[in-house]
Amino acid sequence: MSTQNLIIYKFISLYHILEELGLDINFKISFADNQKSLNDKVKNHSNRLIISNKKYLNLDNQFVLEDTPIKISKLVEKINIEFLKIQFNNQSHIKLNNYAIDLNSREMLIDSTKLKLTEKEINTIIYLSKSNKPVSIDELQEKVWSYQSDIETHTVETHIYRLRKKILNTFNDNEFIVSKKNGYQIK
Repeated sequence: MSTQNLIIYKFISLYHILEELGLDINFKISFADNQKSLNDKVKNHSNRLIISNKKYLNLDNQFVLEDTPIKISKLVEKINIEFLKIQFNNQSHIKLNNYAIDLNSREMLIDSTKLKLTEKEINTIIYLSKSNKPVSIDELQEKVWSYQSDIETHTVETHIYRLRKKILNTFNDNEFIVSKKNGYQIK
């Protein structure tokens, strides 16, 4: 996991306390006292949490510490929880072609248009997106549906047909999942 960067924004007393603890906490701590300084730090740190004592608009990954005084152990616990939330949210979004796929809410989005998907549909899209070549029906049966390939079933074809129809109806996109001679592929 990358370094957890804690940026203290316009909260000098907290910065001094955490800086004094230094080696006892597992965060890289920095301080920003103005917007420019904050922007520079945000650009250079991907895994970051900004702590302030009041809410600032247009800041992502912000944690507002309003309830003070607080025990240091409780503060470190809250910071760790915030980093876990950030990690969870970052892992739950996939960019695929022009679409954003939110794994948590099982939605496919483009601009403000959303399409609700089932877990199997999400799994199918993810599996197809990881392949550079068409994926056969047998491979999808085995890897996504956990069926044995010697069983005669049209489950995959039916699901793909319905998924393609949903995408067409919602996004007017008939080319997202294409049918090839030897399987399906995300273009």
